[in-house]
Amino acid sequence: MARDTNLAAMDWEEFEHLVRELFSKELSSETTTVKVTQASRDGGVDAIAYDDDPIRGGKFVIQAKRYTNTVDIAAVRELYAVVIDEGANRGLLVTTSSFGADSYDYVKNKPITLINGSELLGLLKGHGHSFRIDLEEAKRLSR
Repeated sequence: MARDTNLAAMDWEEFEHLVRELFSKELSSETTTVKVTQASRDGGVDAIAYDDDPIRGGKFVIQAKRYTNTVDIAAVRELYAVVIDEGANRGLLVTTSSFGADSYDYVKNKPITLINGSELLGLLKGHGHSFRIDLEEAKRLSR
């Protein structure tokens, strides 16, 4: 991908692949191997990560939302249901946009992590990637 690519305007499949690659690196450590697989039946899951660390590890379900508007709380609720159905330890909902206050309230005391666009850019930068998010540009391009 080109340096300075607008994540909000990139192809959705490329975005999901990028998120899978990011969390493969982000969740790995010297003592832990993380396997991130593309979910065979989406059902609200874009990737599943398995971390074999006996303390912090387990099964993580990852949902990527390449959105230009705020992620609706319904998407957060759906991810929580998938976490329960999959018997996962944690759910990660990653977006190019943002989450509303109702979403942050909903995930309190639940094994869900919400990662907004600016946080995503920070994680990517930590792994040497230079991207940007311009929601208005992405809206114009999608018309």
